[in-house]
Amino acid sequence: MIIMRLAVAVIAAVLALGAAPAAAAPRPLTVASYNIHAGAGQDGVFDLARTAAAIRDLHADVVGLQEVDVHWDARSEYRDEATELARALKMHVFFAPIYDLDPPAPGAPRRQYGVAVLSRFPIVAARNLEITRLSTLTPDATPALAPGFAEVTVAAHGGPVRVYATHLDYRADPSVRQAQVADMLAVLDRLPGPEILTGDFNAEPAARELAPLWTGLADADPRAGTYPAAEPVKRIDFVTASLHFGIRSARAVATTASDHRPVVAELDRMRPVSS
Repeated sequence: MIIMRLAVAVIAAVLALGAAPAAAAPRPLTVASYNIHAGAGQDGVFDLARTAAAIRDLHADVVGLQEVDVHWDARSEYRDEATELARALKMHVFFAPIYDLDPPAPGAPRRQYGVAVLSRFPIVAARNLEITRLSTLTPDATPALAPGFAEVTVAAHGGPVRVYATHLDYRADPSVRQAQVADMLAVLDRLPGPEILTGDFNAEPAARELAPLWTGLADADPRAGTYPAAEPVKRIDFVTASLHFGIRSARAVATTASDHRPVVAELDRMRPVSS
């Protein structure tokens, strides 16, 4: 009788353990940022298949791209890099031109250059927003609002996420970047909810003009440089996220498929926070 009772207790305990298995850890959101140098490697050779392979090796859910040519000029064979990369990687894409010029001949596609977002998740909304820019095409230009700040809402696991791709001014004078940071934050602060900002900031994390970003965004620091790709001496490429995310890991990937190295980060969705 005692043995039977003991056996029943053991069976009950086993059944109880089976009824309440440990919850599986949620899958992180993997996000990358990559300046693709218009499809040319550190060697200066245009090879879009090499670019696609480098992005594929990141195994990212979402990728913010900079220096994307769409029928731009001979350097990229007048190809539509955004569409071709999306097709090769079986991802959704949104392209946000910074420059949108007349075609070189009647009936040809418009010449465009800008940023893009690739996503394994469906894109449910997208906009090409304006931030301050100093044109590299117009002589004697002055800073003015111009497009090329991509906002994409993706239907990620766990709920929608707004992802931004940006390319900030490259000049030594930080004044345009300072204005661009203010413009971007005005956009990011407009709506509640999880947000991710990716981009080539053309400034290192401690730069004074970037300081306002770090009040509401976390820098996924790969603890490695990103530029130039062969032997990086500075980190100017970023994945950053709102406080809706925790940063599980981040790394800069050693590849010379561009003159920049990509940054890839694993982000964990946190409990809701006030926005």
